[in-house]
Amino acid sequence: MDETDGHAHVADNRPGWDEYFMRIAHVVKLRANCSRRKVAAVIVKDKRIISTGYNGTPRGVKNCFDGGCKRCSSDVPSGSDLGECICSHAEENSITQAAYHGISTKDATIYVTLSPCLTCAKMIINSGIREVVYDEEYKFTPQTRDILTQAGVILRRFTIA
Repeated sequence: MDETDGHAHVADNRPGWDEYFMRIAHVVKLRANCSRRKVAAVIVKDKRIISTGYNGTPRGVKNCFDGGCKRCSSDVPSGSDLGECICSHAEENSITQAAYHGISTKDATIYVTLSPCLTCAKMIINSGIREVVYDEEYKFTPQTRDILTQAGVILRRFTIA
């Protein structure tokens, strides 16, 4: 298998590491409790999963799809009134889950099903994550890309074939 592209090759039908971790992220997003969008993140270090997270309301708060987030339950257009949303993003949840359990994310890679927002990019940088591998792109602003690049975080788009 050619480890550089993350895809399996004819001689070895196992998925490459990128495909493996991204497929796991897509399974993790099935647990998301946001009523608007399902997103997941998987943090990997030395080819080992150290944390996962998905978007939804904070621990102990009524699930978003059960009406826990008034913003998500409303009919506001996508992308508006985000300051009123109480849901945590997948990246945020995977990073804080690692912190909750005392696991270092320094020099890790985060696999996300959707490109990170500016707030999550800052968390990724400050948590020491060195690489972001994302599937779909959602409002990946030049400012978000710029701060990740400035901080030396590698950005790669990987879509499952």
